[in-house]
Amino acid sequence: MTYFKLFHTPHGTLIQSSESEVTNFSQAIHWDDLINQENLFEACKHLFEKGTSTDFNNHEILPPVGQQEIWAAGVTYLRSKVARMEESKESGGDTFYDKVYSAERPEIFYKGNLSRAVGNGGKVRIRKDAVWNVPEPELTLFINKNKQITAYTIGNDMSSRDIEGENPLYLPQAKVYDGSAGIGPCLLVPEKPLASETVIDMKIFREKELVFQGDTQISQMKRTHIELAEYLTRELSFSKGVFLMTGTCIVPDPPFTLQANDRIEIQIEPIGTLTQIVAEK
Repeated sequence: MTYFKLFHTPHGTLIQSSESEVTNFSQAIHWDDLINQENLFEACKHLFEKGTSTDFNNHEILPPVGQQEIWAAGVTYLRSKVARMEESKESGGDTFYDKVYSAERPEIFYKGNLSRAVGNGGKVRIRKDAVWNVPEPELTLFINKNKQITAYTIGNDMSSRDIEGENPLYLPQAKVYDGSAGIGPCLLVPEKPLASETVIDMKIFREKELVFQGDTQISQMKRTHIELAEYLTRELSFSKGVFLMTGTCIVPDPPFTLQANDRIEIQIEPIGTLTQIVAEK
């Protein structure tokens, strides 16, 4: 696969190519304008050719988010449907997840923006009023201002399962809070869409011990990326583009819950690995 990787920095953009070991730096165009280029792959090619060689380690890497909103889709995998039904059974909310999985219209919700986003190496948070907290590893689409899927990154949809399980109407509180939207480490711009065999892998370490590992292929999704993007942009316009997390089926079984200082590693090749630490409550 031929691709470029774009890394957002405070002073410009780092560009890497699948066909070169060099990292180039460019200040030629603002991040938000760059990622909304109509032919982003060709724009990356031009930027890489005109960029200046640099040492990647000399740059601070920001989340790949500028003025974009971050949205998320839910219950897009069978395993997610089962898990949500289990956690909400006592409240009687399990039927809603069963219905939305097979419904024509997907579940889509607002996740945050740059102020809620946490990049690679940053600290994600768990709510102080929640007792059952999990990360949700998700392939994340970048949809440009023209409603085209042009790039990918990795999302960590931090979630408080006990709050959502108590009542599905509590989903915004379970999903949207400071430090709840992990995203990064870069924006992958491939010449062609990612293959259905693309693997999402998540590991959680506690004091250097592996306490959870799970993986899946994006082929296990019930809905297509194009379908999710179409529903999100059907009656919403995004002048700077938008990020859309596409759901997960990697769900740690109860009673597992995150603890402060746990290390979360989410790998999706060829994007890379999003590594984050759970902050103290």
